[in-house]
Amino acid sequence: MSLASASTEADQADSLRSEKGSMALTSGFLGIGLLLIICWMLPGLAQANMIHYYDFVLKEINFTRLCSSKSLLVVNESLPGPVIRVTKGDTVYVNVHNQGSYGVTIHWHGVHQPRNPWSDGPEYITQCPIEPSSNFTYEIIFSDEEGTLWWHAHSDWTRAGVHGAIVVLPSNNTGFPFPQPDAEEIVVLGSWYKGDVNAEVAEDLEAGADTPRSNSYIINGQPGDFLPCSNQSTYKWRVDYGKTYLLRLVNAAMNAELYFAIAQHSLTVVGMDGSYLKPVETDFVMISPGQTMDILVKANQPLGRYYIAARQFDSARPDVTDYDQTNATAILEYSGNYSTSSSTPIFPSSLPTYQDIKSALNFTNRLRSLADQDHPVNIPINITTRMYITVTMNNVVFDYEGVSSSALSSALNNVSWINQDTDVLLAYYRNLSGFYTTDFPDFPPSFFNFTALDVPDNATDTIQGTKVKMLDYNEEVEIVFQGTNVFDASEDHPMHLHGYTFYVVGSGGGNFDNETDPKGYNLVDPPKMNTVSVPKNGWLALRFKASNPGVWLWHCHLDRHLSWGMNTVFIVRNGDTPETSIREPPPYLPPCTGSSPIQLLHFDNSNENKLNTIN
Repeated sequence: MSLASASTEADQADSLRSEKGSMALTSGFLGIGLLLIICWMLPGLAQANMIHYYDFVLKEINFTRLCSSKSLLVVNESLPGPVIRVTKGDTVYVNVHNQGSYGVTIHWHGVHQPRNPWSDGPEYITQCPIEPSSNFTYEIIFSDEEGTLWWHAHSDWTRAGVHGAIVVLPSNNTGFPFPQPDAEEIVVLGSWYKGDVNAEVAEDLEAGADTPRSNSYIINGQPGDFLPCSNQSTYKWRVDYGKTYLLRLVNAAMNAELYFAIAQHSLTVVGMDGSYLKPVETDFVMISPGQTMDILVKANQPLGRYYIAARQFDSARPDVTDYDQTNATAILEYSGNYSTSSSTPIFPSSLPTYQDIKSALNFTNRLRSLADQDHPVNIPINITTRMYITVTMNNVVFDYEGVSSSALSSALNNVSWINQDTDVLLAYYRNLSGFYTTDFPDFPPSFFNFTALDVPDNATDTIQGTKVKMLDYNEEVEIVFQGTNVFDASEDHPMHLHGYTFYVVGSGGGNFDNETDPKGYNLVDPPKMNTVSVPKNGWLALRFKASNPGVWLWHCHLDRHLSWGMNTVFIVRNGDTPETSIREPPPYLPPCTGSSPIQLLHFDNSNENKLNTIN
């Protein structure tokens, strides 16, 4: 049976599975769900969209990694957490029970949530945290997404343990746009911290210091053979010779782009971020945090054991070497007649080195949308809003008891985001004043050679604010993100937009030239993504149509930059009809009791803030 044709049976069986990390089904949900399904299966309907129900129980579990043990908040006692499986166009209800010791929210990364920002999840943007000993039910509405997505906590740095994959199968009418795989495998790349990462980050932000580095990367929760006390728990993927597998790859690492390869096996990338690509055959991939990939792997090598490996791609300065340099590994293991105990796995020689920028650019430049009859592209042409946004590392300078001090920050167009005590969505929906301003700038406050070795002294300073960008419904938007070398700290910035996918129409090195660079835009088959890296000392152009009303977060998916303020919010106004307007809020929303400690402090006595107060 093919994966696509098996989708209905798999979906109906989801709630009954008892595999590791599976959900529990509540009796109330079961009754409602069966009633709806029966109604939808009346004669005359070619294919009904399904409704699925999951329970996510968040609690702290003891884990032992790297020769030490610690307590970590996870979902349903597993790392990574349970897989959500749906078919294109389905709806999922997830009841999140917080049995941890601090507030948490969950984001459904890459799911557009049409007209439903209430369940998007980022704390103090679309909701306040789910407090300990309470619960909240998310309604996750799938529309045109197809492929692999993921979910993760969107509060503090909790997503280090709270994350998992989402599988969106194609409808039975279309199936996969490539030969049917024999089976699938889900691989989630992550970060492991020996200590309490939330506590460490809170201390660093209060002191204005840098945030902690991970102690190792992990593959499906395990560091692998090359890390201390780890070779007995290395993750293993068993394959049969001659079969083709659909590998669903998720980068859930906190602060790192990662190179990924399988020794002596070719990878054919066919999808990314819930959209299909023209097949790209390669012996490695570079995947940014927040991104997902669909990859075909043929088990066509001699029977044996082969390392699956991931290591950081570091795009910062070569002299900065305090990043996580571990090599996380798993093992692809063929079934058959050979001695696995005496067979030493082969390491992938194709895995690029840590600072190999050329390999990363060569890979990403090959990505193109499938752009066929069943998966057409719809690239905005009549642009009504153009924005030029600089991404920078910055400094907040303030007076503390008569002494001049500073703290690390990051910014978009020189604005460092600060969360308020009430979420932006509720304030916007209820027309509450004083929680945000609508003056996020379309352009940086000054222009200079953004990628030069020396930048103006005042380029390092930023202002703090809760500034949003307002868009009319159906506006066609072009954004050029410009990398900068402020603080000599240029690096890749994986930017993620909630509620949308966008077309990446161009990128290049140096400063964007608005006369010559648009002539090279790809307006035929640009990749459709929800997370994309702005290149080190370069620029990236994207387009999207603002057809999803709501409050949607834009942010860097390096969590240290998110904590320092490299984010903003787009508010898309309602259209002219109820069908083009934000849905009404659910009957219950988590109450707002105070802002998160895991964010850059709002320095009220900052000189910069006096120039641009939001209160």
